Amino acid sequence: MKPNFSLRLRVFNLNCWGIPYLSKHRADRMKRLGDFLNVESFDLALLEEVWSEQDFQDLRQKLLPTYPAAHYFRSGIIGSGLCVFSKHPIQEFTQHVYSLNGYPYMIHHGDWFSGKAVGLLVLHLSGLVLNAYVTHLHAEYNRQKDIYLAHRVAQAWELAHFIHHTSKKADVILLCGDLNLHPKDLGYRLLKEWTGLHDAYLETQDFKGSEEGCTMVPQNCYVNQQELEPFPCGIRIDYVLYKAVSGFYISCKTLKTTTGHDPCSGSPLSDHEALMATLCVRHSPPQQNPGSTNGPAERSPLTSVLREAWTELDLAVTQARWWATFAGYVIGLGLFLLALLCALIAGGEVWELAILLWTPSVGLMLGAGALYLFHIQEVKGLSRARAELQHVLGRTRGAHDLGPESQPALLLGHEEGDRAEDQ
Repeated sequence: MKPNFSLRLRVFNLNCWGIPYLSKHRADRMKRLGDFLNVESFDLALLEEVWSEQDFQDLRQKLLPTYPAAHYFRSGIIGSGLCVFSKHPIQEFTQHVYSLNGYPYMIHHGDWFSGKAVGLLVLHLSGLVLNAYVTHLHAEYNRQKDIYLAHRVAQAWELAHFIHHTSKKADVILLCGDLNLHPKDLGYRLLKEWTGLHDAYLETQDFKGSEEGCTMVPQNCYVNQQELEPFPCGIRIDYVLYKAVSGFYISCKTLKTTTGHDPCSGSPLSDHEALMATLCVRHSPPQQNPGSTNGPAERSPLTSVLREAWTELDLAVTQARWWATFAGYVIGLGLFLLALLCALIAGGEVWELAILLWTPSVGLMLGAGALYLFHIQEVKGLSRARAELQHVLGRTRGAHDLGPESQPALLLGHEEGDRAEDQ
């Protein structure tokens, strides 16, 4: 690879709001999206909420001349809704389904049935290895009483871990998607601090689009205006994040968003705004032992956010255990009622009433059993993430105690341990 190597990468990201039978003007919006992508000819188009596989197939057929490579990530009952279209050959692809993703009894929200995940595709561009990730985290629904906060924090941690363990051979890392996280939210800070990813909106040299880079704005006719009342400018929950490693430097030259309407026809492509970034990759000059300059003060933001995430997950574990215990008591009550009903029927006393109560008693016990199994699974998932955070937090504190001269050796040992795990 030449020392003056330079690569320009144009990226498109959009949450398409493609819920069959529920999303307004879905077929028309998908058609206009395909037309727009063909005209713009991005290097990569990463999409979320393409819930219908037929929509993906229609887009693939339409985009085939411009984007010969494509993949649809399948998971869950409904699907992950994630798909990618690429002008360049896809060398590898895989995905990771998040272990925690809401509650099955919250049917009106539906996240549990969708199998939220992160998809990875590996591209080779002029000798450079690019790992591109696309994801969609659990929705918020109610910011004041966010019952899914711990699940979203756990998903952010799983996402950061997945990127960390799958990007060791990559020269450039790109993450796009609907994170359902505001810029100051815990999950966003945890993801950025652990992975070292840069936010295109904060780093770009040239931004054009909605105020403050918001990706859900009141001007969009598909947006629930009541949900945006506390946010007059809108909210920023969709992101283009990037990072270069192994001697490369990456910058965001331009970043654009739509502003509540389609640039061509005027009507929106989705209830979210699209992100269009132009990234430039080039060789970076050699640095002299950069690890030795990392003092304890530079690690303190990571320590702080790790501690905050651990506390949030610890509270969630306690709550999940309470629900599991409550369900266990209900199961015990149901078994007692069934035993009592059996005794009444056997004794011939009020057997008509006993038979009448048999069905609801069985239903109560089965429902409580399902609730118990789910929350036990939730406890294990939250406890696993909490244990991982505790381990990393302990090593980070150890680096603080050892001082700046010993930190590179400690971090090197951590990386060697990761490589041993991969082998």
